[in-house]
Amino acid sequence: MHRIHWFDEQIRSGRFPNSGGLARQFEISRRQAQRDIEYMLNTLRAPLMYVAKYRGYCYEDQTFRLPHLYMTDEEQRVLKYLAHRYRHYNYDQSDAVKRVAHLLERFTMEEHPSDQQQFPVFTAQPRQLQWFELLTHAIHDSRKVHIYYKDHEGEHQMTFYPLKMTSQFNADYVIGYETDPLQQTAIRLESIVQLMVLDEHFECRQDAWISNWEDTLPVRKPFVAEIRFREVQRSELWQGYRIRNQQGQVCSIEFYDADVFLQHLYTAEWEELLSPGWLRRKFMKRTEEITRRLNGEWDGGEHLG
Repeated sequence: MHRIHWFDEQIRSGRFPNSGGLARQFEISRRQAQRDIEYMLNTLRAPLMYVAKYRGYCYEDQTFRLPHLYMTDEEQRVLKYLAHRYRHYNYDQSDAVKRVAHLLERFTMEEHPSDQQQFPVFTAQPRQLQWFELLTHAIHDSRKVHIYYKDHEGEHQMTFYPLKMTSQFNADYVIGYETDPLQQTAIRLESIVQLMVLDEHFECRQDAWISNWEDTLPVRKPFVAEIRFREVQRSELWQGYRIRNQQGQVCSIEFYDADVFLQHLYTAEWEELLSPGWLRRKFMKRTEEITRRLNGEWDGGEHLG
């Protein structure tokens, strides 16, 4: 919409903008710029007319005005989730990212302004959004929750006292306790299978003893993966992951969460995963398991008839 407003101002100034000028102004592709123009024409019903003499556009009807924008409740919930993720981002360009968090919070009508740079990309899974919304409500009202979740130690069910939401290493956590307020734990939202907000309330002075919880976490250096691409990368980021250095088509890419990074590798385009060895083995094991399932095999190669 920022690009569209710029295009609209150029037309009203009599400068006859075109897709090439729009692409140069915002450093986007010519094809993306043309899609913006088509969006104005087909969706916003802008009376655009191309003037060959000036190689640009004007409005056939000068009384046209761009429509006002509004957000649905669902869009506001997504922005609220992204504001939370950006607010807890402590890596590259963290100051700029947190300024964006404040801007997003303003859009979500919270009390909590913005430089446009390259920002990390976070996946907002519908189930995690649901857990985030329910837990935020429970924390606000100091209500207990019943949680059923799975982690590397197995399955767990408990009545939980949620105190705070946080993010570490590209993952969301709820901080709280089961019985003793001084024995806090963090549950990863991705591991939650079922969650229910209970009618029972609890009292706590969380500001007195939860403020330094995140400070006790060890500072974790990123892992680095060497990946060969078909073409030379033209950006400092590869779809949200920082490129530490690049030699030809081989890039050293930083990541914090191996499982999340592997999921990204399943869908991204790349040629060869060169290192580290442990990540290659982990990736090969996952793909072998998928292959066995596709072939109708299961544990120990047992065939499922």
